[in-house]
Amino acid sequence: MIHVEGLTKFYGLKPAVRDISLDIERGKIVGLLGPNGAGKTTILRILTCFMQPTAGSVTVDGLDCRTQSLEVRKRIGFLPETVPLYTDLSVQAFLGFAGKIKGLNGTDLKREVDRVVADCGLQAHRKRLIKHLSKGLKQRVGLAQALIKDPPLLILDEPTTGLDPAQIIEVRNLIRELGGERTVLLSTHILPEVDQICERVIIVHNGRVRKEDTPGNLARDIQQGLRTILSVDGPEEEVLRSLSGLAGVTGAQPTGRPGEIVVTSAGDEAVRPLMARTVVESGWGLREMRSSELSLEEVFVHLVTEETEQQGESGS
Repeated sequence: MIHVEGLTKFYGLKPAVRDISLDIERGKIVGLLGPNGAGKTTILRILTCFMQPTAGSVTVDGLDCRTQSLEVRKRIGFLPETVPLYTDLSVQAFLGFAGKIKGLNGTDLKREVDRVVADCGLQAHRKRLIKHLSKGLKQRVGLAQALIKDPPLLILDEPTTGLDPAQIIEVRNLIRELGGERTVLLSTHILPEVDQICERVIIVHNGRVRKEDTPGNLARDIQQGLRTILSVDGPEEEVLRSLSGLAGVTGAQPTGRPGEIVVTSAGDEAVRPLMARTVVESGWGLREMRSSELSLEEVFVHLVTEETEQQGESGS
């Protein structure tokens, strides 16, 4: 659906995106993840033909974003971070206006407005002025305008920014429902968003793609051996020292929760009974012991920190 090769964008002498290549399959929900300033918005602006790259090529649905930008735009529904709404219009009037811009009229326009209103759960609000809607409902109106004419590619830039927890859940559920039939590219710096919604993750930092895979595979690639969480009633320093000294254990550190310790070890499962026996024979209470994998947040921090350290070493 999306093919990017050697994508580079400079603002003056400053590179925002550098030599990015990636492919996004049709029908997938893909997260573009990175800290603020990583280059995510620049990538989206190029994909939506808002700006041209300095170098490289981008195709959407087989169409070149440089030479066929009008055709590319017809295939994209875009929700920018700041939703462009005419707040003095009603929901229905605004969506009708958006449909006319996209070339719809008459019965086709009415049918399409009815469809996106239903898909985005706006039936009870279609006659209300947009300025009287909550932030969450405004996001739904923004999604509805992006869905008019049923584009095969939906691009969402920070779709839950500024929403309260209940509204975030609503919008995430809606995005999840919108996937499957169409490709969804979701740009965000909020890690739980990607972990809960996306099938694949593209991690961007300093204008480059650091890693691309499923959330689970990313964790397995970085995680070496086993991770075990233990909740122990005992003196923390002694517990850490005892567990760190076990054969096969590569590290032990507190998680920040009272009595909870994460132990990393080689791939041999036999080390776990040894951990439990060590805790019990030391006279400490073992409240819980469970297997654990790296979270997406830990993967992200690892990749960003690793790159920052490499840059520091190369510059020294």
